[in-house]
Amino acid sequence: MSLNHGIPSLAIPGPSVMPPRVLAAMSNQMPNIYEGGLVDISNDILSRLPGIARTSGHPFMVISNGHGAWLMAIANTLSRGDKILVLESGRFAIGWGEMGVVSGLEMEILPGTMTDPIDPAALEARLAADTDHEIQAILCVQTDTATSVRNDIGALRAAIDSAGHPALFMVDCIASMGCEPFEMDEWGVDVTVAASQKGMMVPPGLGFCWANDKALARYEHADLHNTYVDWQARLDADAHYELYAGTPPISHLYALKEALDIIDEEGGIEAVWDRHTKLAGAVRAAVEAWATPDGFSFNITDPAARSNAVTTILTGSIDADHLRDVCERETGLTLGLGIGGLGNAFRIGHMGHLNPPALLGTLATVEAALVAMGAPMGGSGVAAAAAEIAKHLTV
Repeated sequence: MSLNHGIPSLAIPGPSVMPPRVLAAMSNQMPNIYEGGLVDISNDILSRLPGIARTSGHPFMVISNGHGAWLMAIANTLSRGDKILVLESGRFAIGWGEMGVVSGLEMEILPGTMTDPIDPAALEARLAADTDHEIQAILCVQTDTATSVRNDIGALRAAIDSAGHPALFMVDCIASMGCEPFEMDEWGVDVTVAASQKGMMVPPGLGFCWANDKALARYEHADLHNTYVDWQARLDADAHYELYAGTPPISHLYALKEALDIIDEEGGIEAVWDRHTKLAGAVRAAVEAWATPDGFSFNITDPAARSNAVTTILTGSIDADHLRDVCERETGLTLGLGIGGLGNAFRIGHMGHLNPPALLGTLATVEAALVAMGAPMGGSGVAAAAAEIAKHLTV
């Protein structure tokens, strides 16, 4: 008989596990959307969002997934025929660029790999060669959800500055916001995009966009304006519904306020980053212990470039789909499938509302499935992960 009874466990890289308080907040009845409590909550959220991205720039919200935030970023800053440089490091920056192509932009890709972060020297060389400054915007991700790479955003900004290039620097933090240290102003990011369903601990449905003064100034000359994602309409709003191009996302606003309260109660965004760093270290310790030449290995070869939000694991001779099936069918644990053409791989999401019992339960279940399958293992990943977590416990 299957052991798959009780509460299912989710370890995919978004949507992440939602705090019960967030889900409970979404059950509130519908309020007056024009004045009163909901307006106060909305204004409170907008005042707190800059602190999450570490910016003095302006925050915008759109009722969408992360793709809506992609659209908001390009529609308010660029014009048909503009060239964008997309920094390849997996799947998702390319997807953002392809959205731009559909909107009438010209996309150039700075080639990368599925196993390495973006090379700042290659970026600097390409921008130095663009003496006419044809490139209007540079698009990249901080963390690619498919490969689990973490790019060095500060180093990429330094490369742009070294080349003396004026292009807008746009960064997708959909997988990393609330999980990885991110300093929008300090690192010179002009536009940041994110979404609600990962580190922000709110169900899918909200896209976020933070814009600095340089990005806001581009609005006047952009010709991709789209009413639904228009920045100026939101800046000029004199009614609450105009902030959202219509009826506000009421339940999501209740949920987001609760999630921001949870972040504050933990000690602020720095404390959240620290927790993610420590828990990610436990996942890496487990994979290192499991690793064998014909079994598990990291997709990202450089330890410094491994994400604190998600880990992509290549499985060698082990059938990754069978492993995921055993975990889900027999135990109730859902793992992330390998995407982006990586082949035999799966992903563990370790983002958002996560603590050691939940993470160790995921790792122990994976190990139990490996034992049941007779799969090759170098050692106990659970023991290694527990030892890593023990380093951070006060006794």
